[in-house]
Amino acid sequence: MIQDHRPLTIKRLFSIYEHWYVRHFVAPQFYSLGDNPTMLKPWFIDLHGAFIEAGLNLHVISGPDRHVSLSTWKFEDYQGHITIGDHCLICPAVRIDSGSQITIGDNCMFAAGSYITDSDWHDIYDRTKTVGTTLPVTIGDNVWIGDGATVCKGVTIGDNSVIGAGSIVTSDIPANCIAAGNPARVIKPLDPDQTLVKREAIFADPAALQAKLDAIDEYVLTPNTLWGWLRSKYFPRRGD
Repeated sequence: MIQDHRPLTIKRLFSIYEHWYVRHFVAPQFYSLGDNPTMLKPWFIDLHGAFIEAGLNLHVISGPDRHVSLSTWKFEDYQGHITIGDHCLICPAVRIDSGSQITIGDNCMFAAGSYITDSDWHDIYDRTKTVGTTLPVTIGDNVWIGDGATVCKGVTIGDNSVIGAGSIVTSDIPANCIAAGNPARVIKPLDPDQTLVKREAIFADPAALQAKLDAIDEYVLTPNTLWGWLRSKYFPRRGD
């Protein structure tokens, strides 16, 4: 659809249902989850295993063909842990799999289809060995992982760095730089004279943020009608 044809009341009821679903079905699967999570279509978020933690204002976007998956594995002497900081964004089809420890700082963003893993998941020589080699992954504050990028075991990514789309990160990336490629290499440093605005700025005034979002919804959706919405779903026309 080109436009959102839902009446304002329908969208608000749908948002209430999403929040209820998160509280009753998703939040209990976390070892701990901070206040004010926003999860769009949360029934397409898959959590498996213990010790999955996230901080304040976690924002997760998922879809029917692009599930978000967070998994920790317990097998023999292995126990995975995933720790996500405050104000992080996880986009559709992101996967984070841990056999030991994945630590993610505050204000991080994970673009669609990116993958974070701390393990090989099979031994190179003994293919029956389930987890294989596992080494902790540490992602600093305010890191942006690009679309379809993969971060492999044992990697540390420094604060504020950006990983380009489709990159394969197999070794440490320093802070304050842009890295890309297979394997990922530093392309250039960030400009130290530019001010970095982090995601936490969005949540500095929660009341003002909610008022702004409500105003946008009212402006866009108030003209919509129930009949127009149903017509667009079952009898779409060009321009819908």
